[in-house]
Amino acid sequence: MSLVSGLTQLKLSSMEIAGSLGRSRRDFLRDASGLVLGSSLGGSSAFLQGQTQQKKRKVVVVTFGGGARDQETFAPEGQVNISHMLHELAPRSTFFTQMMNKGILGHYVATASLATGVYETLNNFSAVPPGHPTVFEYFRKDLKRPLSNTWVIAPSNGFNRIGESEERGYGPGSGARVILPKHLLKAASSGSSADLKHLLLDSYETPLYTPHLGGGEIELQQLDAILKLSVADFMSHARSVSSPDELSMYIAKRLMREQSPSLLWITMHDIDIAHSGAYSLYVEAIQRTDRLCADLWRAIESDPEYAGNTTLFILPDFGRDADMEAGGNGFQHHRTGDTASRTTWMMALGAGIREGVIYDRPVQSIDLVPTLGAMMGFSAKLSQGQLIRELL
Repeated sequence: MSLVSGLTQLKLSSMEIAGSLGRSRRDFLRDASGLVLGSSLGGSSAFLQGQTQQKKRKVVVVTFGGGARDQETFAPEGQVNISHMLHELAPRSTFFTQMMNKGILGHYVATASLATGVYETLNNFSAVPPGHPTVFEYFRKDLKRPLSNTWVIAPSNGFNRIGESEERGYGPGSGARVILPKHLLKAASSGSSADLKHLLLDSYETPLYTPHLGGGEIELQQLDAILKLSVADFMSHARSVSSPDELSMYIAKRLMREQSPSLLWITMHDIDIAHSGAYSLYVEAIQRTDRLCADLWRAIESDPEYAGNTTLFILPDFGRDADMEAGGNGFQHHRTGDTASRTTWMMALGAGIREGVIYDRPVQSIDLVPTLGAMMGFSAKLSQGQLIRELL
């Protein structure tokens, strides 16, 4: 972008900038993946028509963790980094070009907002639960599902409280079980993990918050009783992967195979290596996340418990700073709160979803939870989001 065009864009309102980003993504996806512009007034989806009612409905949510700029993703110069999403996933998806995050741009607090349908205001670097009921609590309470039916897999140590709130009527014991692969690795290695340091890195954003990386008898029980993995087999696989997200995806597939949860939430985090300032590592992480999302979809389609009755959602928690913003570092950070860091996207594919359709209208990240409730048959009554009717 030239200096003149950058200064021109600075004069636009936030709404105009967000709209411009959305239109750029729309036009790019039309050309690269053959998607067509959808209408909110179109026919109802299979969910509303009842075509999926007779099946055991499942939902998998993946946060495209850390956020990525359009320059490295949904723009002509970035398409080389997301070849799987462009050519395998997007043509089969409904794609929203303007997913807005109006909350705090920290990874834990933003993910908590996604999971509650309320813009949470908790300290991003504190070990506290979300302030409002999570989607996992709504799901289990209304549908009377057991603890084993919803799981969160989170690679960052600070996410250990994401599974449930302390809201009266919900709270402890009523949400999702959380697996932290780094805790599993710490327990399985019995402290002798010098050759696995690349899998134990936790906070790329600040060295000031480095919570103790635990792992003990409980994690060893998870390996044995839940994942049906021996310590030796787990350690052998851990030594074969190159990043925390690859280890998380291995755990996710194992969990699907052994527990078949109906609501599975996977938080990716590799892209946040951008905070280190190494552009090559940031791009490599985008390419890896792209590949892992496609691997997950193929696993869903090949598993008899999931094939044909599962909806997959892929969305960033937020974006990254624009280069033209004062104080912005482009790909490196998400600290200015500018429009580029707040305007992301969402892809939905699978059961009940129209294929190859783009929607331009702005939706909010907090709209996900009530929409999941409408899809799966539970009420997210304390969420503050709106239904995304294009998915219903």
